[in-house]
Amino acid sequence: MIRIIACGKVKDAWLRKGIEEYATRIRPYDKIEIAEVPDEKAPDSNSAAENEQVKLIEGERLLKKINDGDYVILLDLAGKECDSIALSERISSIYTYGKSRIDFVIGGSLGVSEALIRRSDFRWKLSSNTFPHQLCRLLVLEQIYRSFRILHHEPYHK
Repeated sequence: MIRIIACGKVKDAWLRKGIEEYATRIRPYDKIEIAEVPDEKAPDSNSAAENEQVKLIEGERLLKKINDGDYVILLDLAGKECDSIALSERISSIYTYGKSRIDFVIGGSLGVSEALIRRSDFRWKLSSNTFPHQLCRLLVLEQIYRSFRILHHEPYHK
């Protein structure tokens, strides 16, 4: 089973439609679930300490959604980049070695807590570019779908 655990709600209808489209494409390969936790308000006037508190609160909310036996792939700018083939190989390996659920975790706009970093099994840097967190969900789902197509030797990936 694949889960996307993300901070905040997707506001734009076009983005929700794209997310549902890729979730639908993934379902023939595996179960997919999307879980959202509320994000904390983080005005630009926040101090560094207040921003750390926001990350801590959001991190606790995200951690509550993760089970002990889950394999956690944390979206993290300080993580390791991997191309589509490497991601598909990682997914295959996770399933091969006994994990039945993979959680892709997307934190809030300020980043993620240290506790969430420690809980992660793999920190994935989606790109060196900066994307809105809501758009990251769509990009992650597209990459998961691409991974399944690669693993099943089906056309899509080029």
